[in-house]
Amino acid sequence: MSEFKKRFALLARHEGVWDGWYRYYEAAGEKIDEHRSRLVCRFPDSGRFAYDQTNHYSWADGRRDVRGFPANAGPTGDRIVFESDLIEGWAADVALDTAARTTMLHWVRRNEPGVYLYEMIQISDCGRYRSRVWHWFRDGRLYQRTLIDEEKVSSQWRDITGPSFAGEPLPA
Repeated sequence: MSEFKKRFALLARHEGVWDGWYRYYEAAGEKIDEHRSRLVCRFPDSGRFAYDQTNHYSWADGRRDVRGFPANAGPTGDRIVFESDLIEGWAADVALDTAARTTMLHWVRRNEPGVYLYEMIQISDCGRYRSRVWHWFRDGRLYQRTLIDEEKVSSQWRDITGPSFAGEPLPA
């Protein structure tokens, strides 16, 4: 196991391929979007980044999107730091969670001035399920939430080349 994975042992439990759903709600609770997802979370053996995540998204109307989120350890060693064209932010384990299930993230969207969000990730004890919630703020005021439910479909990210959800309908 790499030194990076040892230092971020909770994050290392997320390594693999996760299929799920993103559901977006405006602040008062009305659903405004929903789409399928496949996230590939990697700890490469070499390269510029110690962590690399690729998100594949698919909507019922046929839209697709793919986004990359590379990261390295932060200067203090207690968090990982993301810097991409889309976001700038960090992720860290919640030390007060003695069950070691909780990771917190904070990031800003580079192309949306005044917008930032906080994310909480909960991974199950068995490591097969996780749920995530994002609280989106614009100029300090909550304007939407994202709820994400995921299941790990493989720990072998090297064997997965892309999304599995092509043609799958959204639930009724």
